[in-house]
Amino acid sequence: MQPRFKNFTLYILMAIVILAIFSHFASETDVRELPYSNFIGMVERGQVINVTVKHINIEFEDNKNQNFRTVAPQATTPPYLDLLIKNKDNVKVTFLPLEDWPGWLQILFNLAPWVIIIGLWFYFISKMQSGSPRGMSFGRSRVKMFTETKEKVTFKNVAGCDEAKEELAEVIDFLKYPKKYKKTGARVPRGVLMMGPPGTGKTLLARAVAGEANVPFFHISGSDFVEMFVGVGASRVRDLFEQGKKSAPCLIFIDEIDAVGRQRGQGISGGNDEREQTLNQLLVEMDGFEGDTGIMIIAATNRPDILDQALLRPGRFDRQVTIDLPDIKGREGILQVHMKNIPIIDSIDVERLAKATPGFSGADLANMVNEAALLAARFNDEKVQLHHLEEARDKVIMGPERRSKVLSDNEVRNTAYHEAGHALVSLLVPRGMEIHKATIIPRGRALGMVSYLPKEDMKTREEIIDDICVALGGRSAEEVVFGTYTPGATNDIQKATHFARAMVTKWGMSEKLGTINYSENTDNFFGIKSYSESTARDIDDEIHSIISSQLARATKLLTDNRETLNRIAEALITHETLTVDELKSLQAGEEIGPPQPKKRWQNDVADDDENDSVVHDDGESDHEEDRKQILSPMNDDSDQSVARILVEEAIERENQQSVEEVDSKPGDKS
Repeated sequence: MQPRFKNFTLYILMAIVILAIFSHFASETDVRELPYSNFIGMVERGQVINVTVKHINIEFEDNKNQNFRTVAPQATTPPYLDLLIKNKDNVKVTFLPLEDWPGWLQILFNLAPWVIIIGLWFYFISKMQSGSPRGMSFGRSRVKMFTETKEKVTFKNVAGCDEAKEELAEVIDFLKYPKKYKKTGARVPRGVLMMGPPGTGKTLLARAVAGEANVPFFHISGSDFVEMFVGVGASRVRDLFEQGKKSAPCLIFIDEIDAVGRQRGQGISGGNDEREQTLNQLLVEMDGFEGDTGIMIIAATNRPDILDQALLRPGRFDRQVTIDLPDIKGREGILQVHMKNIPIIDSIDVERLAKATPGFSGADLANMVNEAALLAARFNDEKVQLHHLEEARDKVIMGPERRSKVLSDNEVRNTAYHEAGHALVSLLVPRGMEIHKATIIPRGRALGMVSYLPKEDMKTREEIIDDICVALGGRSAEEVVFGTYTPGATNDIQKATHFARAMVTKWGMSEKLGTINYSENTDNFFGIKSYSESTARDIDDEIHSIISSQLARATKLLTDNRETLNRIAEALITHETLTVDELKSLQAGEEIGPPQPKKRWQNDVADDDENDSVVHDDGESDHEEDRKQILSPMNDDSDQSVARILVEEAIERENQQSVEEVDSKPGDKS
C-alpha cells in the first residue's frame, strides 16, 4: 500500500497544479487589444457602454457588443475617470480589487512550485532507499544471491585441480561446523584468492563452492564496482557488506577482482581516483576496525601481479590458491567429466587423448569435446568417435582447415620446404620437442605448421637453445633450397627473439651479462629502464649472437641432410599431413604408404573444388611435366634458376587458363 499511496499523492499534487493553471486562464474570452488613445476617443464619442477597471487594466464593451482591452497610465487620478463620470448615464463602470482569486487559492498557487520540488525530492530519495532498479539505484551493489534453480555444480563436476578443491572444501567445512574449530582456538579464514591463467576453472570452482555450501552465497564481478561517478564504487562496497552482514555467515565471490584491486598510486590522478576510493573501502570492510563480521570473501583473478599488497596480506586474503594448467592426470579427469554428457564410443583412449593435449586448459578441453560433438552431429553420426576428437583438437590448436583456399604450386612448394625444415631440425637436434604432426593444410592464418607435444617440466638452457634452432629451421630451409626468403617466418622469428631476449634479460642464461635481471622496471608508470645504454647495447649484441648462431646451426643441419629435407617436402606435397612416425621413417630413408583417404568433411570440399574446375586436355600433359620438374630436388644454382623459370611459366599458364574460363562463361559473374 505504501508505493500506491506515494503515487496517489504525486498524482494529487499534479492535478492541483493543472487545475490552478486552468482556472487562471479559463475565464479569459476573446478580447482585442486597443491603444489607450482609442479607448479615450470611443468614450468621447459615446461608443462605450460597459467598463471594468482593475488597477491599470481596463476591459470595456462597445455598443456593438465587442470586447476590448487596454492599459491606462498609472496615476492617482486617471484622465479617463472624468470622461466616464460625464457619461455616467450611458456607461456602466465597475471597479475590481487587485486580486480576484480566493485567498486559499492564491496561497496554494504561490506554494505549488515549492510543493512540487519537495515532493519530487522525497520521491527520488524513497527510490534510492528502496533499491529500485530504475535510474536512482546506482549506489547499491549489483550482487546476486546464488539459487539452485539452475543446474547445480559440485566438486564432482570439477577435475584437474585437486589441491584447490581441498583448500575450498576445508573452507566450507569451517562454515558448516564452526564449533569444531572454535574449540581449538582456530579462526575462520577471512578470504581465499584463486589465481591462475584464464580457463583453468576458477569461476567453476566458485560455483562448486556455492553448490556444496549450506550458507548464503553472493557473487559479483569486480567491474560492477567501477563507475564514472565519484563515491559510487565505495557506496556499492558498503551496500555489499551490509547485505552480507544480514545473512552472516555467508560467502561472497568477487570475480575478476583485479578490476578494482589494482595497486594504488599507479595513475596520474593520484589518491583521488574513484577506483582507489573503492579499493580503500573494500580494504576497510574486509579487515577494518569492526573486526569479525562473519563474511568470507572468495576472489578470482588471472593477474595477481597487479593487485595491491594491502589486499593480499593475511587478515584479508589468508589463503592464496594457485590453479595452474592441468597435467596429464588432470586433463584426463577433465575429459572424463565432459565426456559424460555426450554419447561416445567405448574404445576412446582418454589417457592417450590427454597426452596429445599438452597446455590445454579446462576451457580448451571443454571446447574440444563440444567441437567433436558438433562435428559428429553435422554428419549424422550417432556417437562421437576418435577422428572427431582429433579433428576438434587440431581445430582448437591450429584453427579450422581452409581447404577452399587455392594455393599455387610455388606457394605449396615453399610451404612444404618451410615446414619440412622445422620438422627435420626438430628431429636432428638432441633436445628438440616431440613432434605431433606436420601439415601444409592451411589452418587459421597459417599456410602450414608443425605441431609439437611440449614437455610438462621446466626446460634447461640447452633445450631452449634447441627450440630457437627449431624455430629458425623454416627460414633456413628457404635459404638452403631457394636462396631467398619469404614473410612466412614472421612468427618464427618473433618466437626465437622472445626466447633469446628472455634468456638474456630474465633468466640469467647469458655468459657475458651474467645472472642479472635486466627486464624493464614495471613498477614505474613510465616503464623506465633499470640499466644503462651501454648495457642495452650489450643485451642487443647478445640476443643477435644467439639468433645468428642458431640460424647458422640450422642452415648447416639442413645442408648436411639435404636429401632427407627433399624427401620430407615431397611427402608433404603428396600427403599434406605427416605423423611423427612417418617423419622418422623418411629420415631413415624408408618409404611411407600412400596418402590416407580424406574424411567426409574433406571430401565435400574437394568435390566442390572439382566440380568448379575446368580441365583443358590440350595443356594437361605439359602442365604435369612442368609440375614434376618443379617437384624434383634442386642441388645447384642452375637447377634453382631453371625451377624459377618453370614456376613463372606454370603460373602464367594457369592465369591464362583462368582468363579463358571466364571468357567461355559470359553469364557467370561470380
